[in-house]
Amino acid sequence: MPAKDFAFKVRISEEQSKELALYLSSLPAEDILFGLRFAYNRYTAASGGYLMPGRKSMVKRETHLLNADQAKWRLNNWKTMIRTYREKGYSYPTISRIKKQLQNVAAAKR
Repeated sequence: MPAKDFAFKVRISEEQSKELALYLSSLPAEDILFGLRFAYNRYTAASGGYLMPGRKSMVKRETHLLNADQAKWRLNNWKTMIRTYREKGYSYPTISRIKKQLQNVAAAKR
């Protein structure tokens, strides 16, 4: 596909203008598009209210106040807990990290 020139207007400060010019002159078009896609997806997630940054804080929120008996109960009823976590919107890797932390809590406080 032949290369195509693209021009756009955006109101930014002088400092931002220099930074943007540096990025546009030093990065290949594929990397610029990749970054714009990432920024756009993150912006839409944040403005839509479903961006959940800080996976560690979600794990801590679910586990840091539990005692050993509560952690054991959750581990014994793990299938129910998976359903509960999925309803909250947690991903399977995050659920796996929660389980690992629950195992640590249950084992450490015997």
